[in-house]
Formats: sequence, C-alpha cells, structure tokens
Amino acid sequence: MSGSLPGDGRRRPGLWSRAWAALRPLDPYRSVKAALGALVIGSVVITTFLVFVAIHSATELRVITIFSIIASLLITQFVAHGLTAPLDEMTEITRSMAHGDYTRRVGGGRRDEFGDLAKAFNRMAADLEAVDTHRKELVANVSHELRTPIAGLRAVLENVVDGVSAADPETMRTALRQTERLGRLVEQLLDLSRLDNGVVPLHARRFEVWPYLAGVLKEASMAAGSGSSPRARKDVHLHLDVQPPELTAHADAERLHQVVANLVDNAVKHSPRHGRVTIRARRGEGPQSLDLEVVDEGPGIPESERHRVFERFNQGSSGQQGPDSDGGTGLGLAIARWAVDLHGGSIGVAESPRGCRIRVTLPGGP
Repeated sequence: MSGSLPGDGRRRPGLWSRAWAALRPLDPYRSVKAALGALVIGSVVITTFLVFVAIHSATELRVITIFSIIASLLITQFVAHGLTAPLDEMTEITRSMAHGDYTRRVGGGRRDEFGDLAKAFNRMAADLEAVDTHRKELVANVSHELRTPIAGLRAVLENVVDGVSAADPETMRTALRQTERLGRLVEQLLDLSRLDNGVVPLHARRFEVWPYLAGVLKEASMAAGSGSSPRARKDVHLHLDVQPPELTAHADAERLHQVVANLVDNAVKHSPRHGRVTIRARRGEGPQSLDLEVVDEGPGIPESERHRVFERFNQGSSGQQGPDSDGGTGLGLAIARWAVDLHGGSIGVAESPRGCRIRVTLPGGP
C-alpha cells in the first residue's frame, strides 16, 4: 500500500493516506475522545443494521456476523490511520531535520489535540529554521568582517617585508588602524557573547548626566582628532544638550557608555560632511529615569527598514552611509540594544523631520 518517490527517498502515500487526504473525516472534531466515540457509535450502528437485516431475511446470522466484523475492522483501521497520520508525518519530518532540512511542515486542518500538536511542531520547526539561518549568516558575516582587516594588515606587512614600502610612521599607522579595527570586532563579538549568555551583571549607580555625557563625547572627539579609527570623521560637530543641567540618572555607567558611544559612532558615520550630531538628555517619567536621544543630519532610515536597525551585522544600504564611511561591522547598534535591554529600558528609531533620531529610555530607580 506504500512505496517510495523516485529520486528523493520519500515514501509515496498509500491507499489509506490518499483516501484519508481526500475525505478528512476527523477535521470537524475538537477532541480525540469525540472521534473515538464517533467510531464506536458508527461500529454499533453498522452491526445493529446488519443484525436487523439478518432477522428480516433468510441470511444466516454467522454470515452477518462475519460481515459485521469485517466492516468494523475496516472502519477502525481507516480511523486509526487518520488519528496517527500526523504522528507519522512528524516522524518523517523529524528525520529530515536530522539531515539539515528545516523547510518541511506538518499539514494543518485538524482541530483536536493532534492539530494543536501539529501547530506547536510547526512553530518549533520554524524556530529551528530561523536559528539555522542565523547561524549560517553569523558564520558568513564574521568570516567576512575578519577577513577584511586581516587582508589589509597582511598587505601592509607584505609591502614592508618585500621592500615595496618603508616601515615609516604612516605605514605603521595604516597597520595600526587595521589592527584596531580587528580588535574592535573581536571585542564586540565577545560583548555580544557575554550578553547572550547573561553573564554581564549590572552595577547601577547614581551619576550626573552632563559631566558623564561630556566625557563620552570628549573621547569620541579625541578619537576623531587622532585619526586612530578608520571611521574617524573630523568634520562632524558633536553637540550636547542636557536639561536641566543638574540632571541625574541611575544606571550602569559602563554599559551606558557602550550605548552612547555606539549611537554616536553610528550617527557620525551616517552624517554628511560638516554635519551635526546632537545628544539630548531629559528626565524620564520615573525617579532617576533618563530619556536620551541621538540625532544626526544624515539621510535617515526608511520606515520599512527600522525594524532591522538593531539586528546584528545590519549595515544599512549604501545610500545611508556617510561620505567617508567604511560600513562598519554592523554590531554597534546590536550591542546598544542588548545593553538597554539589560537595564529594562527601550531603544528605537523615532520620527524626525531630518536625519535619524534614536531614542533610549532607561527606567532608573535604585
């Protein structure tokens, strides 16, 4: 009653499977108990009918009994196959998953417990497919991001060794920039790994917002002035706006530093020449809470892409990059989101008449 499809090793649906797929008599039932009850009632009705026929005809009772048993067995086999069909399908799909195929799903339509199990199974299969896709993308993206600075550093060193270029300060600065870019990527990957594993504790404390943010921006300005970063932009002006000036907040200063530094770095990267990046800080709704905004004058983020901004390795389209940007690693905003999540806050792209405005809300409180 069954066979294999040529070429793919899958089992061809047998007679029972084709008949069940055509009739689907159990779909209206919301419970397996109800389906089994209908089976018992159907068998009793058929047997009673055959006995009634035997009484009012010349047919022998034993012949009617044989026919009754055969009919009951056929109905039982048909219904039993229908009850176990989802389990057989799940078993086959599980074997496919074991070989790396996460695209197959269990057929729907049932409203009983097996239907609920099929829906849960399909959700699990979709989650596994998403995890597998993310794993492949992560390996590909990390490999690409690591290859770029390593190739640049190797080219510089090969030129020095072969005598093509001298080991002068400018050549060494080029090698240093590639090494720093590689170190930044490794550090960001380690940060994400620690955040994912939940091993990053929060050391929240109360601090004054103005001097804290001024220090973060001073570090960003010094990095741009020294030219140590391949994404350094000396032409972008950084502006700090804190109201009231004596504003205080309660958060983990180190993790908040990651958030602000990555947001400022992203804003500078997407700014036009001689653009302006503004960091605004206001008091939030709760005690010692903080509302923070980073606004740039770049091309902004299309509404259709805003949900992907904080995904890992998302570097945006080429039209959103600044004039001197190298694209970055696409990890900064992902780290910012995880650091904000650790505080129980929120981060997202807000509406802005010009450029991009990213808003961070921290709940504060001791």
